[in-house]
Amino acid sequence: MKLLVRNLARTTTEHEVRVLFTEHGTVKACNLVLDQETGQSKGFAFVEMPNPEEAQQAIKAFMNLRSLRARFELR
Repeated sequence: MKLLVRNLARTTTEHEVRVLFTEHGTVKACNLVLDQETGQSKGFAFVEMPNPEEAQQAIKAFMNLRSLRARFELR
């Protein structure tokens, strides 16, 4: 299941996103989208989790976490 994670802080790193999702299951791929000119985060990432149940668990966990400002969409 591929997730679009939006509204991330511009200071968030790809490693931080991967670590957060790995706590809830296997992460096949994690891609933080960067501005080509500045190299800074554009505030969104794609996370692919092969197990749909784990992906749903991660979404539920993050929906209740106010410190992680993110929106999720299934892709």
